[in-house]
This record gives sequence, structure tokens and C-alpha cells, in this order.
Amino acid sequence: MSAVAFAPRVDTAPRSALVLLGTGVVGRALLTLLGTPAAASLRLVGAANSRRQHVLPDGALPGDAVEHLARSHEGRDNGPLLAALDAAGATHKIVVDATACTIEAGRHADWLAAGYHVVTANKALAGGQLAGWRALQKALAHGAVYGDAATVGAGLPVLSTLRRLRQCGDSLLTLEGVFSGSLSWLFNQYDGSRPFSALLRDARRLGFTEPDPRSDLSGEDVARKLLIIARHAGFALGSDEVEVESLVPEALRGVDTQTFLDRLEELDEPLRARHAQAKANGKRLRYLARLNQRGRARVGLVEVDADHPAARLSGTDNQFALTTTRYHATPLVIQGPGAGPEITAQALLGDILAV
Repeated sequence: MSAVAFAPRVDTAPRSALVLLGTGVVGRALLTLLGTPAAASLRLVGAANSRRQHVLPDGALPGDAVEHLARSHEGRDNGPLLAALDAAGATHKIVVDATACTIEAGRHADWLAAGYHVVTANKALAGGQLAGWRALQKALAHGAVYGDAATVGAGLPVLSTLRRLRQCGDSLLTLEGVFSGSLSWLFNQYDGSRPFSALLRDARRLGFTEPDPRSDLSGEDVARKLLIIARHAGFALGSDEVEVESLVPEALRGVDTQTFLDRLEELDEPLRARHAQAKANGKRLRYLARLNQRGRARVGLVEVDADHPAARLSGTDNQFALTTTRYHATPLVIQGPGAGPEITAQALLGDILAV
């Protein structure tokens, strides 16, 4: 019978205790970081996936969390997880949401109002219905911290920069950029020499897309990020006010994932025609998010010149060009890798430590 390694019990309460919701690729990457010296002041007292959870009030080594979950018979109920946070006696009680679950996101405001700090990569609340955003802002008045760096640009300093500019009296006028690492990679690669479907299969194999690539190709994820930035900038946009161009043909939107993957070639002709038209115009295709001064927001394919900033991206780079009242002649550009579990997990850890 193998021994289970537990973190040494200490007599004094930890400064910060946390529970982790979601042990997918991002959650597992965060667990790795929680085992490093940078996270020595933190105590993990519970972890959960979509079906199971495990509570360890005395704390466990982060590296053992997935094994504990695999053996656990506890069904999903956030009550015991929050109780473990309370029982830890920590100065800071933190719920980390590394899921993409709309239901969990809908609880963020309640957790904040109850005094729990929330650190999240989940965009479903801040980038969802306007009522949810307003509930979030109301809950923040109770004093708890909402760590959201991982919701946009996988931790690139987009939201923190925007907040700092607004604190200094600056205002966002326009926004443009490439907000999806997977779509960035696809259109950086797509030159007409290979079918789009072949590139999409490569991107999926390399882990650049979600298991169902429609999550990326629909544009909905980009739209959520655009809404989050716009709302931080003071634009009270509803989710229905963003014009979204999906790259998924109508006939493939309602089928199951495997059927979609079997029919990827149906994407090829529409995109081949779009690429040929852009090439004839001396331009290139990029999937851009745009917000203008009147609050009009759109995400979709755009033909850009060869010297356009988005045409010079590589890999999975994201790019955010912010034109403000003070960065007016030349926009403030934030650019860097915008996808990957390790950098997203690092953004989560950064927000946890900031709490």
C-alpha cells in the first residue's frame, strides 16, 4: 500500500488558502507551479474537476491533487470546499476557477460578496451577459479581489494596463487586435498552399485549439475577450452588441464533434475563395477584433495590408492595439504569446500572489 504524501502540518494558519476548480491542462499546469518555491506561502485545501472533488483541510502537496481526485468518492458540491477554506483560518481565502464552466462563473459574484477572493481564467461572467458584469462590479464593492489577468491574452498585461491608464484619467478610444492564439497561428500559416482543414488538423494536434475547434472558429471566445476589455474601458456593451463572424459553415454548427472533425474539408472552399480575393487585392487575411469610439464592436476576418501590425505576427502571438486620448498619434501595442497552459497558469499564480 503506497503512502500518500501530505504537506507538513503547521500549527499556525496559512496566510493564503485556496481551492482549485478545474484540473484540465491549465489546472494541472497551475498545480505544477503551486509546487514551486514561489508558492510556498499558499496552502491548497481542495481541488475539483467536473465530476469529483477532494477536500484536504490540512493541505496536500499540489502534485498529489490529481491522484487524490482519481481516488475520491466525493461528488461535486462547492459547500465542503468553501468550508475547508473557512476552516483553514487563512488571512486570504481564494477560489481559483480554471474551468470554462458558465455555471461556476455565475457563482463568482456570490463568492466575492461572501468575502472569498476569486482568481479566474473563466471568461463566461465578465465576457457574458451585461447583467453578469454588473453583478460582478457590485460584488467587488465588498472588498474582495477579482484576479482576471488570465481571461485575456493568457496573462499579457492588457487589463492591468487599461486599469492603470483609466486611473490616470486616460480613456480608450479604439481597440484592434488579434485576440486568439489559435486563429493567429492558423492565419499566420495560411497562404493557400495547403488546405485550411490540413492546417486546422495540425493546430489541433499541436494543442493550439480546443478539442472541438469550433470553440475557436466560431469567434465567440474572441467576442468574450473583446467584451471584457470594452467593459473595463467603460463601454456598457451587451453580448448581443458584438457582431461575430463565425468560420464554421452553417451545416456543421449543430453536428457532434466527431462528425465535424470528419467533415473539416467543408471549410476549405469558402476560405480558399476569401484568401484568393485578399491576394488579388494585395492583402492578407487576419481574424481581428475591433471596437470604435461609438462602441461598435466586431470580430471576424479582415483583409489587411502587408505592413499592417497583425500581418507581422508569428506563432500564436496575440496583439492588442489601444488608441487612447493620450496614446493617440500612435497606439499602445501589447503583444506576445496568447495561448498555452503554462503562461495561463502563470497568470493565475500571479493573481493569487497579488491577493
